[in-house]
Amino acid sequence: MLKGRPALKNSKRCKKIDVRFTETEFQSILDLEHALGIRRTDIVRMRVLKDSGLLVINASEMIRLLDQVGAELGKAGSNINQLAKYANTLSKRGMLSSQVIERFNLLFESYLLNQKSLDLVLRKIIREMNR
Repeated sequence: MLKGRPALKNSKRCKKIDVRFTETEFQSILDLEHALGIRRTDIVRMRVLKDSGLLVINASEMIRLLDQVGAELGKAGSNINQLAKYANTLSKRGMLSSQVIERFNLLFESYLLNQKSLDLVLRKIIREMNR
């Protein structure tokens, strides 16, 4: 039976990254090392590589795109208000057909479903950004 370090599964670790920590950060790593009984290097490696597949978000680009989405929602809301006002005017004159009302209701329902979907997606993005 051979003794010594177990062979690595993939390849030899030959690349090195130097990282500096504050006293508080370093103490947190030491606390984890003692609590888990795992070497510091393994703790850092696990923490860095654990979520390595996650997407890193460019916050300024995300805000710019969210601003665009907000502007489009504002335009859609304005259009809906204009259509509702026009429909009300037509209704008062007795010129509003039931087909137009049905079509408007279908489109408005679709708009509300899309807005709800957008809300869910935005909440998911915010949760992921806080991880």
